[in-house]
Amino acid sequence: MLHLLEKIPLNTGSPEADQLDALIALVDAIRPERGQQIDSATDKLRNLTYLLVQHPHFATALRQYLRHQLSLRRQSSLYTDVGILSNDGFFSELKRRVVYRFLPPALDERFLVDCLDKLFPFDKDYVWLQAITPQDWDAFLDALHPGTSENPAEREQTPDQQKNLTEMLQAMQVLSYRISAIGIEPELIRIYSEVKAFESPFLMQNVELHRYVDGYQRHLNGDPTPPEDASHVLVMLEQCQEVVNKIRKNALRLGTSVAVTYRLVRLDQHLDRLHKLLSLVDVAATQQQKRHIGLNLTLELIEAHNRKYTVRELFADNINLLARNVTENASQTGEHYIAENRSEYNAMYRSAAGAGFIIGFMALIKILASYLHAPPLVEAFLYSMNYALGFMLIHLLHCTVATKQPAMTASRIAAGLHSTDGRNIDLDSLTDMIVKVIRTQFIAVIGNLSVAFPVAWLLVSGYAMLSGHHFVTPDKAAHLLQDIDPFGSLALFHAAIAGVCLFLAGLISGYYDNKALYTHMAQRVVRLRWLNRLLGTARTARVGNYLEHGLGALTGNFYFGILLGSIGTIGFLLGLPIDIRHITFSTANFAIALVALDYHVSWQVIVISSLGVLGIGLVNLWVSFSLALLVAMRSRQVHFRHGQPLLKSLWQRFLSRPIEFIIAPRDSKQSVQGAATSETDKPT
Repeated sequence: MLHLLEKIPLNTGSPEADQLDALIALVDAIRPERGQQIDSATDKLRNLTYLLVQHPHFATALRQYLRHQLSLRRQSSLYTDVGILSNDGFFSELKRRVVYRFLPPALDERFLVDCLDKLFPFDKDYVWLQAITPQDWDAFLDALHPGTSENPAEREQTPDQQKNLTEMLQAMQVLSYRISAIGIEPELIRIYSEVKAFESPFLMQNVELHRYVDGYQRHLNGDPTPPEDASHVLVMLEQCQEVVNKIRKNALRLGTSVAVTYRLVRLDQHLDRLHKLLSLVDVAATQQQKRHIGLNLTLELIEAHNRKYTVRELFADNINLLARNVTENASQTGEHYIAENRSEYNAMYRSAAGAGFIIGFMALIKILASYLHAPPLVEAFLYSMNYALGFMLIHLLHCTVATKQPAMTASRIAAGLHSTDGRNIDLDSLTDMIVKVIRTQFIAVIGNLSVAFPVAWLLVSGYAMLSGHHFVTPDKAAHLLQDIDPFGSLALFHAAIAGVCLFLAGLISGYYDNKALYTHMAQRVVRLRWLNRLLGTARTARVGNYLEHGLGALTGNFYFGILLGSIGTIGFLLGLPIDIRHITFSTANFAIALVALDYHVSWQVIVISSLGVLGIGLVNLWVSFSLALLVAMRSRQVHFRHGQPLLKSLWQRFLSRPIEFIIAPRDSKQSVQGAATSETDKPT
């Protein structure tokens, strides 16, 4: 390490002082070698710190060399572009990152941002830099800047330092102008219309910053008047952040889009970067505060530079808010899938029974479609339309398919996991909600199965009595039983695929709910002249209102049917063993097979088939619930660390009141009165 310090140019006017070679060699010496622990970087930095303390002239040479290197380069692009999404939009940025991963851009050492490619060329350089403790960085900086005064008036600035400050001031102006431009975008004003363009804090912060930078620049040019502190500008930035938070809150109610989400992320990044740069140049900030902010900003810039071509980071920056808006609609819908009392519990059974009745017919229609022996794609279309139209009919009749609940209730539970400080979560309330979800799910499954089985049985039995032969052949019946065998077939794997389809249907439903709100579907439908002439103004308004609040459910059910109907055909065309198994359809197929075989089946087959139906149902529910809960938690930035206490609470509840996991409590007088009121308030 000592021989590297000896190579640092002592005279900043020499040609060697303009080159990066000495600094590159120093960074290479600290970087852990292949096979070394990351902690070895800490030991090497401590060694360098010790040498600087023991040899102050090396510290002086290194300090001057670093300042000279900074002054030679254009710095503003580093502060305004690295770690901040570009203005090109999500898809243009995605294309750029993909292209640059295969063919990186050319470098220009006149720009500081391009010098980082030579200093930290490896994607994981930021890892070992961040592994070094703040205390070790402080010791290194103390050795590099011995005897630094805390009084700004006593700190004499060199030309190199003035050049660096000027670059930072220019970067602040660029960031401020961008904040103004993004903040008055029509889409953002539409979401938060309370802010008028002429009094927007996004414009006022630019006025304040321009005045601040102008006074600071005059001081650097020789004006004895000291620059003002940055308090006024910081207040304006706080007001801008408050508006951004209100826009996010309104977006949950009014919907959002990829473009709006992208702009909000960019706005957040610009506000955060400008706030940090202001703190670095603020004369009211202490040297220790500036050191802390500068170190964090440096590490942040190096990490962002190392990951600038990472596609995953681009998605992570944009998806969270959009996913939360999608799952927020599912969370609100999930309220209707939780039975609070006995009345709602019984209503859920009736709703699920209605769906079971329709699915009994749908199972027979699918078998009829298979008898056509149509080409694979035509058969997939027929299956898909049977599923899609059937599920849409179930929704229009206000019935419930039990397996559709997890995607909705998972978002509701994820909302219950959220807390303002990430620690104080009401486990008792969360336990109550999970118990309600379990018993509601239980009665919904019972409602589907208790009606789907007898309906399918009655239909095929009646067909056999009227026609004189069974609805399906014995071979087909044996095939239906084989399909639900959990041990001799891929029934559970196919049930997991159906669970994924259920999860995707929930996301699609939330997406279209968000889209309908964001695009003001009701107002657009009202403007359709031909529909007004056909239905009248009042009915057209009701249609528009229904689509704005029900489009997600309709499209979710439609696409769910498409997925169920086409997965098997896709597997056939690709030669892959993929298909779907759904608990309610499996139950109906079980009844059809029993009748076709004249009940000549062993008790072992009945037990295995019953276990298969239950296993298919459990896998359907668990896969869809797990995926929906994961996405809902990620979208809310929730990191739940109370799993063990929650399980303990659920176990204690089960031991003390196990019946609550199956049957809802009796209605209280207040709940009965509330139910009566809600029935009265329902629109006809």
